[in-house]
Amino acid sequence: MFKKNIGATDRIIRIMIGVALIAAYFLLPNLPFGIVALLVGIIAIGTAAINSCLLYTILGLSTKKS
Repeated sequence: MFKKNIGATDRIIRIMIGVALIAAYFLLPNLPFGIVALLVGIIAIGTAAINSCLLYTILGLSTKKS
């Protein structure tokens, strides 16, 4: 389905950033651009969950070890 191009370290970082951004959205309701933080957090967790990043695919990048 999707080409896996996210390595283990990249995946962990995406999950941590995603959780932090989603938490910031809920814990800091007056945060400027809060909805953007929420969406970026959801995308970060989603790409970590499927081990594939569309931007990496477009740019021909990969952090996954062969």
